[in-house]
Amino acid sequence: MKPLFTAAALTLALFGAAHAADDPKATITALNERLAKIGAPKLDGTDKAGDKQVPAIFFGARKINNNYDVVDEIKKSSGATATVFVKDGDDFIRVSTNVLTPEGKRGVGTPLAKAKAYEAVSKGTDFCGDVDVLGTPFAACYSPIKDAGGKVIGVTYVGFKK
Repeated sequence: MKPLFTAAALTLALFGAAHAADDPKATITALNERLAKIGAPKLDGTDKAGDKQVPAIFFGARKINNNYDVVDEIKKSSGATATVFVKDGDDFIRVSTNVLTPEGKRGVGTPLAKAKAYEAVSKGTDFCGDVDVLGTPFAACYSPIKDAGGKVIGVTYVGFKK
């Protein structure tokens, strides 16, 4: 009986799987799919994010502000940092994140830097590239969260430390 995989094919398959684990595009897709399974995104009321009062973002009936299960699942499954931002005026504020501040606390309440990623998601388009997240370089992807009417109400992010 012939083996199903040669050693070279098995090595290539394992390398490919490991490489995919550090792929921000695949990981942002996984994050967005997990959120979509919970329900449609919407804003409803307000909630605290750090020391700020910001809109409360929901997926279905689940409020995402100060709820870390989805972003922590992404970290556990892929090793990536992950964040959900809510649109607050002209800013996008972290309401659920596993990105840590230099003090070692979740970066909840901090804004998305007004750079390339901000410009793209504000226009309703994805951004993937190298970014600085709270002082650390990452290979990252950002994706706008749109409500049922197509309005940008937030942003998802994943990144791998460089």
